[in-house]
Parts: sequence; structure tokens; C-alpha cells
Amino acid sequence: MSDADKLTSAAIELSADLASCSDVSMRTSTAKVFDAKRFIASVPSQPGVYRMYNAAHDVIYVGKAKDLKKRLASYFRTNVDHIKTRALVSHITHVEYTLTNTEAEALILENNLIKQYMPKYNVLLRDDKSFPYIVLTAHRHPRLTIQRGPRRIEGQYFGPYPSSPAVWQTLKILQKIFPVRQCEDGFYRARTRPCLQHQIKLCSAPCVGIVSDDDYAEQVRLTRLVLSGKDQQVIEDLVLRMEQASQTLAFERAAQLRDQIQAVREIQAQQQVSGDHAELDVLGFAIVDGIVCIHVLFVRQHQVLGSRSFFPKIPTESSAEDIFTAFIMQFYLNGNHGMGLPGTIILSDVIEDLSALADALSQSAGRRILLQSAKRGEKAGYLQLAEKNATAGCQSKTNLKQQMALRYAGLRQLTGLADIARMECFDISHTMGQYTIASCVVFDSDGPLKRDYRRFNVEGITPGDDYAAMRFAMQKRYGKLADDSKIPDIILIDGGQGQLQQAIDFFADWRHSKTPLLVGVAKGTSRKPGLETLLIAGRANAINLAPDAPALHLIQHIRDEAHRYAITGHRQKRGKQLLKSPLENIPGIGATRRQALLQYLGGLQGVLKASVLELSTVPGISKQLAETIYQALQQRTQR
Repeated sequence: MSDADKLTSAAIELSADLASCSDVSMRTSTAKVFDAKRFIASVPSQPGVYRMYNAAHDVIYVGKAKDLKKRLASYFRTNVDHIKTRALVSHITHVEYTLTNTEAEALILENNLIKQYMPKYNVLLRDDKSFPYIVLTAHRHPRLTIQRGPRRIEGQYFGPYPSSPAVWQTLKILQKIFPVRQCEDGFYRARTRPCLQHQIKLCSAPCVGIVSDDDYAEQVRLTRLVLSGKDQQVIEDLVLRMEQASQTLAFERAAQLRDQIQAVREIQAQQQVSGDHAELDVLGFAIVDGIVCIHVLFVRQHQVLGSRSFFPKIPTESSAEDIFTAFIMQFYLNGNHGMGLPGTIILSDVIEDLSALADALSQSAGRRILLQSAKRGEKAGYLQLAEKNATAGCQSKTNLKQQMALRYAGLRQLTGLADIARMECFDISHTMGQYTIASCVVFDSDGPLKRDYRRFNVEGITPGDDYAAMRFAMQKRYGKLADDSKIPDIILIDGGQGQLQQAIDFFADWRHSKTPLLVGVAKGTSRKPGLETLLIAGRANAINLAPDAPALHLIQHIRDEAHRYAITGHRQKRGKQLLKSPLENIPGIGATRRQALLQYLGGLQGVLKASVLELSTVPGISKQLAETIYQALQQRTQR
């Protein structure tokens, strides 16, 4: 069990042990009045974590302190300056606390409890997606692949990379230079002959022994060196081997090595930023007009692999130090980095005392983590770059927010609605009626709410019937809706009058007090942006807005997002079906029998052409099962 897990479990145990605290909390909660003076008198002057609850017994704030008594007493003074603090205190019905040995332990426990309860008044990191790594597995013939999250795959990890596209691009380049396999282990073990990747020279086919173990190990070694940033060493090795091949008159081999050298040199030329430090994270901090941006720069193997900007959700009037501290703890301890936490982290000069934060990160990582605020040299240059990007991120977010407000104002004027808090848009995607997917995307005044996006596998309709698909999506989305707060103010339908009518019919017997405004978005005859026709339910005339109208830009944004989300889901579904073997749906045919059929009959085409007698000659296939297979395949061919 990790230190963080131990502290989380300790919180539960210690909360049960603190009888005096719990008794006071329960009595004051029953009376609906929090007796702060009586409670604080029982709080010790020790480090720890406190949790504040409202009348519904929801945790609304989690905090930590070196001195719990002093910190908790500050909330209940007669004169409290911050509006946020006064609002928080007005909702408190009881408080619980947990003692810790050190301030570092309090930081870790605070972070775990914030992650568990997601309190309203805490700084929250909304973008918690883990970073991708490149992994060179520890197999006999290592595989090169991408990995997110916990390190369940045994092997050597390189990264983190700022995004998946950056990883896939790196893998694509490496595959062209060094033909190390990237296929799944199940596919690799099942091969009896080389696959297409070998035919196009992207894999050396170790699965069937075309390449010797020594030669494959050499390709793996060179790949490892490139990923470790040792490009020059790779070039020197390749040049030496090319000269040796030329001297032995192995000109074809020498030409291959020459091409590899050229490719590695191109990779070197693409590395725009490099320096003396092998491993750093650099965090720039900026706050502009109430918007906070933290820009993280990743330096690995002496090279800047990339960066990412974060915009944490912050309560009103939070201090810069509190925001930055909370972000660092959540970012590094909530699975974003895992074991990839670097040895040195460079920070903007926002936090006064870095010692407790460094101790908390070191304790969680199991090794020393150094936190610095660089003033000169290469690190200061990296920090200046990160802070510049953070400021630019704030300005970009501010401009986007202003632009979004202008667009919403235009839409309110167009629709006559006093307020638009939530909008949803539907789209249908299919290929000639097959693999139909319906999408629903959600926007609020700040833009997309991706956590509320939904996709629906449309079933039980006539293939290609978009009207029926829209009815299906409406029923799935709103048929059992219980939360009135999830009812949108506007529903956009990507389609003409027919699709809009399906939504109108669905809401005809709507039982909720709030009914959304329905708007159809019909494409023009040329299907060009700016020529859309808006069909508003209850209005006789269609509306054509000017191409530069802010309201139209908002509608186009939402419509395009719904289309993107639908077609992505459709392609995923279609891809899975195309890759799925026709043998998988036949009763009695498992993985072993499928492999035997493919191996003995020369692949899928051989199985499809085989007679019942030929199928029954395969080991493990009885005559009765052969008849079942034959009939199933014939029915599939007829469809």
C-alpha cells in the first residue's frame, strides 16, 4: 500500500477515534446552528486536515494546516475579509478533522480527500487525463507501443508526451527507421506467416523467425537509444556498420544503413529545443481577469517533448499560492504522472515556502523531488517560456469567453429567451444505413461540457431511416430523465423539417415543467458554411442569418461538434465490425478452434470456400459443428 493510500485509510480510522469532534459535529448539525466557539475549543494545535460539511452532509471544503486550531479559528472571526470565506462559513453545519504527523502528510491527505469528495469551494483540476508514454516491452521480441495510466506493462517507459498524436507520430517515424514490431501480443503469437507490415517493410517479422534474435535485438537497442535522446551515438554506430558493409561488398545492406542514418539525422533536425538538463518539469503560472492558466513544459532526455496548458476550476477570491499548491498536488498525485514524476520541478515564484510541498511529493514518489524557482541560466529560460505561454493561455481564454458571451447574446436575441444556460445538439451518422450512431453534445455559457456528451447505438430501426434514428436518440436521452437541471434551454437538431418534427412529436407529451426550444439546422443546397437555414419550432418562417452573425457561429460550432462526435463513434463501431472475424459469432467456435480453422485451411478465404467435409477434417471440428459453421458462413455470404 502506498503512503497516499495509507493516509486515506488513516483518515477514516482517525475520524472515528476523534469522538469529541464527532459528537460536537452531530449535536450542532441537529440544531442547524454550528457552535464554532465550542468546537474550536476542542481542536488541538497540531498539523492536520479538516473537512467542512453543509446541512445535506456534503463536504463543501477540505483544507490543511500546520496548526488546526489557529486555522479553523480564522474562519469564524467577527470580521472576515473575503467574500468566499463568508459564503463558505454560511453553509457550514459541522466540521471534522484528522491529525497528521507532519505538514507534508497533511498535504497528501488533503489531496486524496479533494479527489474523493470534489468539494465546491476547493481548487479542482478538471483536465485529469493521464499522459501517454512510449513503452518498449520486456518480451523476447520487444514490442513498441503506447501506454496511459498505471504501468501495468513490464518494460522501459519513455515520456511523458503532451498528447497522443505526438506519441503516434514518434512511433510512425521509428517504425520506418527500425522495424520493431508494434502489433498486439495476441496477433504476434498467432502468426504462421508474415503480415502486411513486413511486406511494406515496417516490421522485421520476428514472429515467424525471418529476422534472427541478434539482429532484432540490435534494432531494439538502436530504438532505445533514439528514445533516450542519444541520436548521435546511433548515427556513429550506423556509420561504422555501413563502412563495414561497404568493405565486404554488401552494398544493399550498406544502402539500408545509409537510409537509416539519413532518417535519424532528420529526427535530430526536428528537435528544436535542447539543453543540458536531462529531466525537468517547468510550471508557469498566470492569472488574468480571474482566469488561471498553468503551463507545464516537459523536458526529457535533454529535449522539450512538448507542453500543455491547464485551466483549473477555482473558487472566487482564492489566493495564487493556494491555487498553485492545489494544482501541483492534484497534478502529480492523482495519476497524471504516476512513476514519471521528474526529479526536479521548476516553478513560478508564487509559493513562498516550497519545503512542505517538496516533502509531500518526495514522500509520495519514494525519492527526493527538488522544487526550485529559477532566476538565471537555462532553467530560467525554460521558466520564462512557460510563464509566457501561461499568460498567452489566459488571454486566449479571456478572448474566447468574450466571444462566447457575444454569441450567446446574439442567440438570446434571435430566440427571445431571457437566459440560455444549457444547449444540446443531436446528429446521426451511418454508412448506407449500417453502424448507425446518434450523438448528443452539450454546451453551456463557457463552451463544451464534454463530461455530459453521449453516444447511442441506434438499433431496431429500418437501416437508413434518419427520422427513426432521431426518435430513438430522443427517447434514449430524455425518456427517463429525472434531473430537471439537465433539461436544456435549446435543443439543436442537425437536419431539416423531418428530423425536427421527430423532436416536436417527442416533446408533445412532455411531462416536465420546463420544455426546451427546438431548432432545426438545415444545410443549404451547396452545404457550405454560412448558408444554413434555421427552423424554429412554433414559427412559420425559416430564418437565414448573415454569414458573420455571432448567433450563427455559435450554432455552427455546436452542430460541427455534434457531427464530429457522431462520426467518430460511427467510425469506431464500423472499424470494430470490419476487424471482427465472421467466425466469432458462430456457437461453439472459440479462439482455439478459430486458430485451427485458419491454420489448416489457409486463412479466412480458405475457410469461406471450404465444404462441410473439408471443415470436418480440421482437428477439433466434428461433422455436426462443420455443418453449423458452413451454414453460418453461407448465410453471411448471402447477406
